[in-house]
Amino acid sequence: MHRFKLRLLEDRIPARHAPVYLPALSRAIYVVEGQLAVEFATGAQHVVHDTAWVGDDALALLAGESEVVLWRWELVPHDAAQAGTLRSAPATRSVCKLEQAIELDSGFDWLMRCDRVAFPPGGVALTHVHQGPGIRCCLDGEITIETQGTTQVHGPGDAWFELGHAPVLAPTTQDSATTFIRCFILPQACRGRSSIRFVRPEDAGQPNTQKYHVYAERFLRLERPGAPRHD
Repeated sequence: MHRFKLRLLEDRIPARHAPVYLPALSRAIYVVEGQLAVEFATGAQHVVHDTAWVGDDALALLAGESEVVLWRWELVPHDAAQAGTLRSAPATRSVCKLEQAIELDSGFDWLMRCDRVAFPPGGVALTHVHQGPGIRCCLDGEITIETQGTTQVHGPGDAWFELGHAPVLAPTTQDSATTFIRCFILPQACRGRSSIRFVRPEDAGQPNTQKYHVYAERFLRLERPGAPRHD
């Protein structure tokens, strides 16, 4: 088994801040507010509100004309130090929302996907599993996660972890639409495909109330046994 920690941080970068540097690491960056340029070894990408970048390069982040708020998922070695502030950027603010130890079956090759899941008022994800673990964060609305005998309610800015193989029932509030942003790790065979599987046979034919938008996915390069490899 490959052993890692998956973590989610929220970063705030002031407008027109000097470049912020991040080391090579498997990560996803979602822009909650503002816009920025993501520079990497082979090019650059302009990432605006409600878009994302996924990759494993060393990065320079350049904020635009307003403050940028990012959600940053990182897959790190299991013995990595606790996440802290952005490097070389004392004017920025970073908070670790959630960090979770995970194990990935070394018999599979894996990918990282960042996507958005949106529900109408009162929508529900019927009891289901996924093909791999991940961290979600509620963008708006409210969602209840029922899994492994526990029930937790999450509102805007709340993050939670799902194992993938543990069944989850997820109803949302009747009062408004609900959206969450998700980064999870999946077998590479899932590329371009939904990873959801319904647990109860009677639910398999029901129409989904939720809508999905995949921002990006990238294959992971994992050494055996241990940590992301960055060539």
